[in-house]
Amino acid sequence: MNPAPARLRSLLFAPASKPDVLRKMPRAGPDGVALDLEDAVPADAKADARVHARTVGAELAAAHPELAVYVRVNPVASEWFAADVADGVAPEITGIIVPKLESPEQLDAAGATLEGAGLGHLHVLAGLESAMGVERARELLRPPVAVTYFGAEDFVADMGGVRTAAGTEVLYARSRVALAARLAGIIAVDQVVTQLDAEEHFLADSALGRALGYRGKLCIHPAQVVLANRAFSSSPEELDRARRMLAAYDDAVARGEAAIAFEGQMVDEPLARHARAVIAAATDAAAST
Repeated sequence: MNPAPARLRSLLFAPASKPDVLRKMPRAGPDGVALDLEDAVPADAKADARVHARTVGAELAAAHPELAVYVRVNPVASEWFAADVADGVAPEITGIIVPKLESPEQLDAAGATLEGAGLGHLHVLAGLESAMGVERARELLRPPVAVTYFGAEDFVADMGGVRTAAGTEVLYARSRVALAARLAGIIAVDQVVTQLDAEEHFLADSALGRALGYRGKLCIHPAQVVLANRAFSSSPEELDRARRMLAAYDDAVARGEAAIAFEGQMVDEPLARHARAVIAAATDAAAST
């Protein structure tokens, strides 16, 4: 099975019905792209969109080997799922996105459909975006799933709730998906921000997602990509502080001390472990560029 991307700070979506737009997606600099056959494509355009997804998906994978290329198919229970996999997915891409995943049976069906189409090497990026999907997250985040995302808009609609700027209505579900992903050892990608002219809101929402444990952001406009990449990367200041903190802590440990005061903060092994993770992520990012 194809491995998950080393990093997925930004996953940019575009309708598979617009091949010219699909071909331009790498220009924004995302870590991954999603050629969307689901919500962005009306029923009467899905057949043509599958052709575009398969053709352009293969093109992007060949021209941009550093890019994670996905096709988002329609839900397993939909009338379009089987044709999406059979006709819309090129074997060269990274994986498929299965939205609104809700049960182990649906996951098994997705895996069997991939195998039957000769695409068993592709992994699944699972969309958890309903009450049932979030509730069963621990059961669903297993092979062939290698990445997941939380879909806030569909979740709130399923709950019959109201979407607010503060986002408290999705905090529990958002946290639960991040926790399940951590326990499964996979990357979790955070919810979309539907406002397209709100840079500060996007950055604030991304900062909360990163604090919860998400590793990247769903993007619905190219302008969001640079913001997501920034939000889910350590700043030079963060990296410098992590290195200095770790050096001071390691010196203290060598002297037989288990905790130190560093710039007004008590530092022990959990904070040192976080500093190591910041440094390791920056090292991995530099190696992949």
